[in-house]
Amino acid sequence: MSYHLGIDVGGTNTDAVLLDRSTRKVIARTKKPTTADIISGVEQAIGSLLGKANVIKSDIKLAMLGTTCCTNAIVERKDLNSVAHFRLGAPSTTAILPFSDIPDDFRRHMATRLFVVAGGMEYNGDILSPLDEDTLRCHLREIKGEIDAVSVCGVFSPVRSIQEQRAATVIREELGSDIPISLSSQIGSLGLLERENASILNAALFNTARHITKGFHLALEKHAINAETYFSQNDGTLMSLEQAEKYPILTIASGPTNSIRGASWLANVQNALIIDIGGTTTDVGFLVNGFPRESCIAAQIGGVRTNFRMPDIESIGLGGGTIVTITDTGDIQIGPESVGYRLTEKSLVFGGDILTLTDIAVAKGQNILGDPGRVSHLSASLVNRVFKHYVEMIENVIDRMKTHAAPVPVILVGGGAFLLPTCLRGAAEVITPPNADVANAAGVTIAQVSGSVDTIMCLGNKSLDACMLEAQEAARQKAVAAGAQPDTVVIIDLQSMPLAYMPGNSVRIRAKAVGMLTSLC
Repeated sequence: MSYHLGIDVGGTNTDAVLLDRSTRKVIARTKKPTTADIISGVEQAIGSLLGKANVIKSDIKLAMLGTTCCTNAIVERKDLNSVAHFRLGAPSTTAILPFSDIPDDFRRHMATRLFVVAGGMEYNGDILSPLDEDTLRCHLREIKGEIDAVSVCGVFSPVRSIQEQRAATVIREELGSDIPISLSSQIGSLGLLERENASILNAALFNTARHITKGFHLALEKHAINAETYFSQNDGTLMSLEQAEKYPILTIASGPTNSIRGASWLANVQNALIIDIGGTTTDVGFLVNGFPRESCIAAQIGGVRTNFRMPDIESIGLGGGTIVTITDTGDIQIGPESVGYRLTEKSLVFGGDILTLTDIAVAKGQNILGDPGRVSHLSASLVNRVFKHYVEMIENVIDRMKTHAAPVPVILVGGGAFLLPTCLRGAAEVITPPNADVANAAGVTIAQVSGSVDTIMCLGNKSLDACMLEAQEAARQKAVAAGAQPDTVVIIDLQSMPLAYMPGNSVRIRAKAVGMLTSLC
C-alpha cells in the first residue's frame, strides 16, 4: 500500500487528507483551526488523520504542504531578512533606482542595501555592458556581516543569465558559500523593475521558508512518518524542500491553486470556473486543462509590484464567518469583517451574538449547522434579502472572470460551499463534489512538477516552429530537473508573441511543461 499526506494551511483552518494512491480515494480527512505558529496546527492535523485512518506509517510515501507563511510575512511585514540587492545595469538603468516603488511602511520594516553596478544584457542575449566585478567586490566587502541574504537582478537576464551566475560566484567568494542568493532570472519573467522586486522579496523570505520547511520535517518526525516532502507552489505544481527554501516566493497564492487543482480532481472536470468559499474570503479562479489560468498582469504582493507567475484569482471578503450588518436605515452590509475561526463561538446558530452568512444560510435551509432554532426569529424577508445580496456578489465575480458570454461549468469547494444555491447566473451547471470542503488539501496530494520558459528569440535564419520546439525542450528539461519522470512530461502551455520595433525579427516565447513525480512512476 502507498499513501499521500496532503496539508493546506489557510488563514482560518488547516485541512489535511490521506490519499490512497492505488484507488485515488480520500481515506481520511480532517479540519483543524490554524495556529499562530502554523506548525503546531500541522502537527494536530497529522495526529487527527492518523487517529482516523488505520494505516501503517511506513506506507505514507509522500507528504505535501501548502502554506500561507510567506504571504503572511510580506503582508504583515514580519520576520523578513535583511537584504543586499545588486542590479547589474549601470549606466543604462540608473534613472530609476531599485525598490523605488515600494510602500513606505514596507521600507521601514525591511532592511535593504541597494546597489547598481555596471552590467546587463541586450534583448537578444548580447552583452549590454560588461559586469564590473571590482565594484561588486568592493560593495560586498562593505556589507559583509551586516546582511542575511543577497539578491541579484540583471537587465534581460531571463534571456541570458551568465552575468547573474557570475555575480553569484563572486558573492560566495566574498561572503561565504552559505550566504543565500536570489537570482531574478530564476524567479520572474521579462520586465526589469517587477522582476527585481520579486527577487528582493524572495531573498527577504529565506528565513521564513527555512522555518516552515524545518517545522514540517519535525512535525512528520514527531509522528514517526518518514516520507518524501514537497511544497505546493502557485502554479498548481510541487517543488522539493530544497526548492522551497531557494524560491519561497513561488509559494505565494498556492492556497487558491491547491483548491482549483483539488476541485478539478474531485469533480473530474478539466475546464471550469472554481469558487472556493472559506471562512473569511471567496477565491474565484479558472481551470484550464486541469491547471489554474495564469494572470497576465503584474501581481501586487503586499503593495509591491512583481511579475513572477501568479494564478488569475479574484478574491472578495465573503465567507462562512462574514459578518452581516443591518443599518438603522435598513440597508444590508456584508463584510468584509469576519469572525473567522471563531465561527463556532460567535455566530448565532452556535450560541453567539453575531449575525453571519452561516446563520443566513441555515435560516434559508441551505444547511443544518448548530441549532437552527437560534435563527428562527430572523424574518423571511431579511433572510431572502441578504441571501440574494451575497449570491449576486458571487455572480458578479463570475461575470468578471469569464472570457466569453456563454455559461460555464462552476465547481463549488471550500468549507463555505453550502452558502450558494445549485443555480447561479452565468453557470451552465453547479457542481459540489464529495470532500469539497477539503479540496485544497486534496489538491496538494495530486500535484505534479513543472518547468517553464519565458524568453526572447531572434528568428534570424530559424523558423518560428524551430524556436518554439527549442523552448518546449527547455521547459521539458526544467520539469525533469524538478523531479518529473521524463516519459510523463507534456507541454500544457505554449505561446509566441512577435515583438514590434525590435530588429532581428524577435519573438517572445513562453512554454510550460508538467509531469508526474519520478517516485510515483
